[in-house]
Amino acid sequence: MADEILTRTGEKFDSDDEVQILDAIAKWLDRDVKDKVLALEHADEYPHEMVEQMKSLGLFGATISQAYGGLGLPSSSYAKIVTMVSEVWMSLTGIFNSHLIMAAAVERFGTEAQKQHFLPRFASGELRGGLALTEPNCGTDLQAVRTKAVRDGDDYVINGSKTWISNGIEGGCVALLVKTDTEIQPRHRGMSLFLAEKGPGFNVGRKLEKLGYKGIDSAELFFEDYRISADNLIGGEEGHGFHHTVGGLELGRINVAARGVGVANAALKAATAYAQIRETMGKPIGQHQAIQTKLGDMATRCQAARLLVEDAARAYDRGERCDMEAGMAKLFASEAAMENAAECMRIHGAYGYSKEQHVERYYRDAPLMCIGEGTNEMQRIIIARQIMERNPV
Repeated sequence: MADEILTRTGEKFDSDDEVQILDAIAKWLDRDVKDKVLALEHADEYPHEMVEQMKSLGLFGATISQAYGGLGLPSSSYAKIVTMVSEVWMSLTGIFNSHLIMAAAVERFGTEAQKQHFLPRFASGELRGGLALTEPNCGTDLQAVRTKAVRDGDDYVINGSKTWISNGIEGGCVALLVKTDTEIQPRHRGMSLFLAEKGPGFNVGRKLEKLGYKGIDSAELFFEDYRISADNLIGGEEGHGFHHTVGGLELGRINVAARGVGVANAALKAATAYAQIRETMGKPIGQHQAIQTKLGDMATRCQAARLLVEDAARAYDRGERCDMEAGMAKLFASEAAMENAAECMRIHGAYGYSKEQHVERYYRDAPLMCIGEGTNEMQRIIIARQIMERNPV
């Protein structure tokens, strides 16, 4: 793999860099991933070997600046990587995406000391992790978190629990959202975000079983008198955790949208191929209008979803507020994945229902995108509010 380690020599990212990177990842997926997916998926086994290969490819530093050892990719290029990987095995994207949202919070809002200490370790994959936001009674409404941090000298003592945390078992660090002030109003002003490395009081519970999204670990985390240095408070000031988290979720929603495009593409490709080899009534089923209308809709969804992701990614790269654009991309692309996966299964008939092929996996993986990084119901509300805010009467 040494010849495919992704490096950049210039300060400005250009199309040649993107071509080189996408080509290296395509070769890796073809050589080391695609033929192993079904076995790992059915065993729900963490892909340790692939994670080491992703380190060599630089994926854990994809969006981290070169100054801190990363590739410094723009979101638009990163989204293409996510789409490409998701076409082969969506689970792999979760291993580096949650990690990169954590890294983005440090790079955008952290102190220089925090950046120097954490970002090079994140970029190399030496220290990997994700976001610890969700709690048993708190999902979309982040302001309802109950995990609490109390100042004690130069430290904080944290108690509480988190659930459905990606990389919670295999990772070594999380961006941990807590309440540092439970009385202040509005509630978001009492929230803070810490970089929490595993240690005494940081306990990992059970691995959570899922319908799809196999391979990547999703876990419960418990904090019992977990002591952490005040130096690990992102930005060094209490009360900004909600802002730091919401900023990171823009990149997260672009990622989830890109995953949706990948799964939708995979379903389209599988359906298109099968429609040309499966015959009924003396001809390939792709020559029947009923199948052609399905393929036409599937292809259109893929193209529209891809363009929405590109639009959101460009807005993010320009540094603009893009919760509406990211929400639109996430909403449409995730629903496109759902619809394409279902149509792909219908086209394949019984073969689509078999665990010997990938089609049923697309059908199981797709629903996650409609839920993760904010439900699609919430995306519709965000979009509507932004439309009115941007177009006042």
